Amino acid sequence: MSDNIKSIHEFDVNLIVEYYTTVKRQGPGSPEITKKALSFVDGLTESSHIVDFGCGAGVQTMVLAQNAPGKVTGIDLFPQFVDLFNANANDLNLQDRVKGEQGSMDDLHFQEESLDLIWCEGAIYNIGFEKGLKYWQRFLKPGGYVAVSEATWFTDERPAEIQDFWMDAYPEIDTLPNKMAQMQSAGYLPIAAFMLPENCWIEHFYEPQVQAQEDYLKKHAGNNAAEDFIKNQQHETDLYYKYKQFYGYAFYIGKKL
Repeated sequence: MSDNIKSIHEFDVNLIVEYYTTVKRQGPGSPEITKKALSFVDGLTESSHIVDFGCGAGVQTMVLAQNAPGKVTGIDLFPQFVDLFNANANDLNLQDRVKGEQGSMDDLHFQEESLDLIWCEGAIYNIGFEKGLKYWQRFLKPGGYVAVSEATWFTDERPAEIQDFWMDAYPEIDTLPNKMAQMQSAGYLPIAAFMLPENCWIEHFYEPQVQAQEDYLKKHAGNNAAEDFIKNQQHETDLYYKYKQFYGYAFYIGKKL
Protein backbone atom coordinates (compact mmCIF):
# COMPACT_ATOMS: atom_id res chain seq x y z
CA MET A 1 0.00 0.00 0.00
CA SER A 2 1.25 3.42 -0.90
CA ASP A 3 2.48 5.67 1.90
CA ASN A 4 0.85 8.64 0.18
CA ILE A 5 -2.83 9.37 0.53
CA LYS A 6 -4.47 9.56 -2.86
CA SER A 7 -7.22 11.90 -3.93
CA ILE A 8 -10.68 10.32 -3.78
CA HIS A 9 -11.00 11.22 -7.47
CA GLU A 10 -8.22 8.73 -8.34
CA PHE A 11 -10.18 5.63 -7.32
CA ASP A 12 -12.25 3.37 -9.55
CA VAL A 13 -15.88 4.27 -8.95
CA ASN A 14 -16.79 0.57 -8.96
CA LEU A 15 -14.62 -0.01 -5.89
CA ILE A 16 -16.28 2.91 -4.13
CA VAL A 17 -19.82 1.79 -4.99
CA GLU A 18 -19.09 -1.79 -3.93
CA TYR A 19 -17.80 -0.57 -0.59
CA TYR A 20 -20.76 1.70 0.14
CA THR A 21 -23.28 -1.03 -0.67
CA THR A 22 -21.96 -2.82 2.43
CA VAL A 23 -22.88 -0.03 4.86
CA LYS A 24 -26.35 1.12 5.83
CA ARG A 25 -25.72 4.82 5.32
CA GLN A 26 -23.71 6.33 2.47
CA GLY A 27 -23.18 9.70 4.15
CA PRO A 28 -23.43 11.49 7.51
CA GLY A 29 -26.93 11.91 8.93
CA SER A 30 -29.51 10.31 11.20
CA PRO A 31 -33.26 9.65 11.30
CA GLU A 32 -33.64 12.47 13.81
CA ILE A 33 -31.91 14.95 11.49
CA THR A 34 -34.01 13.90 8.50
CA LYS A 35 -37.15 14.45 10.56
CA LYS A 36 -35.86 17.80 11.84
CA ALA A 37 -35.26 19.05 8.30
CA LEU A 38 -38.67 17.75 7.24
CA SER A 39 -40.30 19.74 10.05
CA PHE A 40 -39.57 22.96 8.11
CA VAL A 41 -41.55 21.77 5.08
CA ASP A 42 -45.25 22.68 4.94
CA GLY A 43 -48.16 21.74 2.74
CA LEU A 44 -47.43 18.12 1.81
CA THR A 45 -50.51 16.00 1.06
CA GLU A 46 -51.31 12.48 -0.14
CA SER A 47 -51.01 13.75 -3.72
CA SER A 48 -47.56 15.31 -3.20
CA HIS A 49 -44.51 14.03 -5.09
CA ILE A 50 -41.19 13.94 -3.23
CA VAL A 51 -37.92 13.08 -4.99
CA ASP A 52 -34.66 12.18 -3.24
CA PHE A 53 -31.63 12.74 -5.48
CA GLY A 54 -28.52 10.64 -4.87
CA CYS A 55 -30.64 8.45 -2.62
CA GLY A 56 -28.15 5.58 -2.25
CA ALA A 57 -29.70 2.64 -0.44
CA GLY A 58 -32.38 5.02 0.82
CA VAL A 59 -32.08 4.90 4.60
CA GLN A 60 -33.06 8.59 4.78
CA THR A 61 -35.70 8.20 2.07
CA MET A 62 -37.53 5.57 4.12
CA VAL A 63 -37.60 7.97 7.08
CA LEU A 64 -39.08 10.62 4.77
CA ALA A 65 -41.76 8.23 3.56
CA GLN A 66 -42.64 7.19 7.11
CA ASN A 67 -43.06 10.82 8.19
CA ALA A 68 -44.54 12.57 5.15
CA PRO A 69 -47.53 11.85 2.90
CA GLY A 70 -47.37 11.40 -0.84
CA LYS A 71 -45.37 9.52 -3.44
CA VAL A 72 -41.62 9.25 -2.93
CA THR A 73 -39.12 8.59 -5.72
CA GLY A 74 -35.45 7.86 -5.11
CA ILE A 75 -33.01 8.64 -7.93
CA ASP A 76 -29.48 7.24 -8.00
CA LEU A 77 -26.91 6.84 -10.76
CA PHE A 78 -25.87 3.35 -9.68
CA PRO A 79 -28.17 0.34 -10.13
CA GLN A 80 -26.62 -1.41 -7.13
CA PHE A 81 -28.05 1.28 -4.85
CA VAL A 82 -31.40 1.32 -6.64
CA ASP A 83 -31.74 -2.43 -6.04
CA LEU A 84 -30.96 -1.97 -2.33
CA PHE A 85 -33.36 0.98 -2.17
CA ASN A 86 -36.27 -1.02 -3.57
CA ALA A 87 -35.47 -3.98 -1.33
CA ASN A 88 -35.53 -1.66 1.70
CA ALA A 89 -38.87 -0.22 0.59
CA ASN A 90 -40.28 -3.73 0.29
CA ASP A 91 -38.95 -4.73 3.71
CA LEU A 92 -40.77 -1.74 5.25
CA ASN A 93 -43.93 -2.39 3.22
CA LEU A 94 -43.57 1.01 1.53
CA GLN A 95 -43.34 -0.28 -2.05
CA ASP A 96 -46.78 1.05 -2.99
CA ARG A 97 -45.62 4.67 -2.77
CA VAL A 98 -41.80 4.50 -2.59
CA LYS A 99 -39.77 3.54 -5.66
CA GLY A 100 -36.12 3.79 -6.60
CA GLU A 101 -35.10 4.56 -10.17
CA GLN A 102 -31.76 4.77 -11.91
CA GLY A 103 -31.01 8.25 -13.21
CA SER A 104 -28.78 11.29 -12.99
CA MET A 105 -29.55 14.36 -10.89
CA ASP A 106 -28.22 16.57 -13.69
CA ASP A 107 -30.40 15.08 -16.44
CA LEU A 108 -33.97 14.92 -15.17
CA HIS A 109 -37.07 13.82 -17.04
CA PHE A 110 -39.73 15.07 -14.65
CA GLN A 111 -42.23 17.61 -15.90
CA GLU A 112 -41.38 21.17 -14.97
CA GLU A 113 -43.20 22.42 -11.85
CA SER A 114 -44.32 18.89 -10.98
CA LEU A 115 -42.49 18.22 -7.69
CA ASP A 116 -43.51 19.32 -4.20
CA LEU A 117 -40.24 18.54 -2.40
CA ILE A 118 -36.70 17.84 -3.60
CA TRP A 119 -34.50 16.10 -1.05
CA CYS A 120 -30.76 15.41 -1.20
CA GLU A 121 -28.68 14.32 1.79
CA GLY A 122 -24.95 14.62 1.23
CA ALA A 123 -25.08 14.17 -2.55
CA ILE A 124 -25.62 17.57 -4.16
CA TYR A 125 -21.83 17.88 -4.45
CA ASN A 126 -22.10 15.53 -7.46
CA ILE A 127 -23.69 18.32 -9.49
CA GLY A 128 -22.54 21.26 -7.36
CA PHE A 129 -24.54 23.20 -4.79
CA GLU A 130 -25.31 26.28 -6.88
CA LYS A 131 -25.73 24.42 -10.16
CA GLY A 132 -27.99 21.82 -8.56
CA LEU A 133 -30.25 24.34 -6.84
CA LYS A 134 -30.62 26.41 -10.01
CA TYR A 135 -31.32 23.39 -12.24
CA TRP A 136 -33.71 21.66 -9.86
CA GLN A 137 -35.72 24.82 -9.23
CA ARG A 138 -37.57 24.48 -12.54
CA PHE A 139 -38.97 21.09 -11.49
CA LEU A 140 -40.51 22.38 -8.26
CA LYS A 141 -44.04 23.68 -8.08
CA PRO A 142 -44.33 27.33 -7.01
CA GLY A 143 -43.99 27.24 -3.25
CA GLY A 144 -42.30 23.83 -3.38
CA TYR A 145 -39.35 23.02 -1.13
CA VAL A 146 -35.77 21.89 -1.47
CA ALA A 147 -33.84 20.35 1.42
CA VAL A 148 -30.17 19.39 1.10
CA SER A 149 -27.29 18.61 3.41
CA GLU A 150 -23.95 19.93 2.27
CA ALA A 151 -20.31 20.09 3.37
CA THR A 152 -19.86 23.42 5.16
CA TRP A 153 -17.11 25.38 6.86
CA PHE A 154 -17.99 26.34 10.43
CA THR A 155 -15.27 29.01 10.65
CA ASP A 156 -13.84 31.64 8.32
CA GLU A 157 -10.32 30.32 8.78
CA ARG A 158 -9.01 26.79 9.25
CA PRO A 159 -5.70 24.86 9.31
CA ALA A 160 -3.97 24.26 5.99
CA GLU A 161 -4.22 20.46 6.20
CA ILE A 162 -8.00 20.38 6.26
CA GLN A 163 -8.28 23.32 3.86
CA ASP A 164 -6.14 21.46 1.31
CA PHE A 165 -8.09 18.22 1.79
CA TRP A 166 -11.42 19.87 1.02
CA MET A 167 -10.10 21.98 -1.83
CA ASP A 168 -9.22 18.68 -3.52
CA ALA A 169 -12.33 16.75 -2.48
CA TYR A 170 -14.95 19.46 -3.01
CA PRO A 171 -13.80 23.03 -3.74
CA GLU A 172 -17.39 24.33 -3.44
CA ILE A 173 -17.38 23.84 0.33
CA ASP A 174 -18.20 27.22 1.88
CA THR A 175 -19.48 28.88 5.03
CA LEU A 176 -23.11 28.68 6.10
CA PRO A 177 -23.93 32.36 5.35
CA ASN A 178 -22.46 32.04 1.86
CA LYS A 179 -24.42 28.85 1.18
CA MET A 180 -27.63 30.56 2.29
CA ALA A 181 -26.88 33.48 -0.05
CA GLN A 182 -26.30 31.02 -2.90
CA MET A 183 -29.65 29.39 -2.17
CA GLN A 184 -31.40 32.75 -2.29
CA SER A 185 -29.71 33.72 -5.56
CA ALA A 186 -30.87 30.41 -7.06
CA GLY A 187 -34.50 31.45 -6.61
CA TYR A 188 -35.43 30.22 -3.14
CA LEU A 189 -36.49 31.82 0.09
CA PRO A 190 -34.09 30.32 2.67
CA ILE A 191 -36.31 28.82 5.36
CA ALA A 192 -33.77 27.24 7.70
CA ALA A 193 -30.19 26.08 8.05
CA PHE A 194 -28.61 24.06 10.85
CA MET A 195 -25.44 22.11 11.49
CA LEU A 196 -25.54 18.33 11.80
CA PRO A 197 -24.35 17.17 15.23
CA GLU A 198 -21.25 15.05 15.60
CA ASN A 199 -23.21 11.84 16.16
CA CYS A 200 -24.35 12.02 12.52
CA TRP A 201 -20.71 11.53 11.53
CA ILE A 202 -19.39 9.32 14.31
CA GLU A 203 -22.20 7.00 15.42
CA HIS A 204 -24.15 6.84 12.17
CA PHE A 205 -21.37 7.01 9.56
CA TYR A 206 -17.80 6.37 10.67
CA GLU A 207 -18.19 3.80 13.46
CA PRO A 208 -20.29 1.38 11.35
CA GLN A 209 -17.55 1.45 8.70
CA VAL A 210 -14.92 -0.14 10.95
CA GLN A 211 -16.25 -3.66 10.46
CA ALA A 212 -17.12 -2.94 6.83
CA GLN A 213 -13.52 -1.96 6.15
CA GLU A 214 -12.19 -5.15 7.73
CA ASP A 215 -14.54 -7.25 5.63
CA TYR A 216 -13.69 -5.31 2.49
CA LEU A 217 -9.96 -5.80 2.98
CA LYS A 218 -10.45 -9.54 3.54
CA LYS A 219 -12.49 -9.80 0.35
CA HIS A 220 -9.91 -7.83 -1.65
CA ALA A 221 -6.75 -9.18 0.00
CA GLY A 222 -3.73 -8.33 -2.12
CA ASN A 223 -5.62 -5.72 -4.17
CA ASN A 224 -3.53 -2.57 -3.89
CA ALA A 225 -6.28 -0.30 -5.20
CA ALA A 226 -8.78 -1.59 -2.63
CA GLU A 227 -6.22 -1.26 0.15
CA ASP A 228 -5.39 2.29 -0.88
CA PHE A 229 -9.09 3.14 -0.95
CA ILE A 230 -9.59 1.92 2.62
CA LYS A 231 -6.50 3.85 3.68
CA ASN A 232 -8.10 6.93 2.11
CA GLN A 233 -11.33 6.29 4.05
CA GLN A 234 -9.44 5.94 7.31
CA HIS A 235 -7.52 9.14 6.59
CA GLU A 236 -10.80 10.98 6.03
CA THR A 237 -12.08 9.68 9.37
CA ASP A 238 -8.91 10.77 11.15
CA LEU A 239 -9.23 14.26 9.68
CA TYR A 240 -12.79 14.56 10.93
CA TYR A 241 -11.83 13.71 14.50
CA LYS A 242 -8.90 16.13 14.30
CA TYR A 243 -10.71 19.06 12.67
CA LYS A 244 -14.45 18.61 13.33
CA GLN A 245 -14.70 22.02 14.97
CA PHE A 246 -13.90 23.59 11.58
CA TYR A 247 -16.29 21.75 9.25
CA GLY A 248 -19.14 19.32 8.92
CA TYR A 249 -22.48 19.10 7.18
CA ALA A 250 -25.29 21.60 7.39
CA PHE A 251 -28.88 21.17 6.25
CA TYR A 252 -30.35 23.91 4.05
CA ILE A 253 -34.10 24.19 3.47
CA GLY A 254 -35.48 26.60 0.90
CA LYS A 255 -38.88 27.43 -0.62
CA LYS A 256 -39.24 28.20 -4.31
CA LEU A 257 -40.17 31.84 -4.83
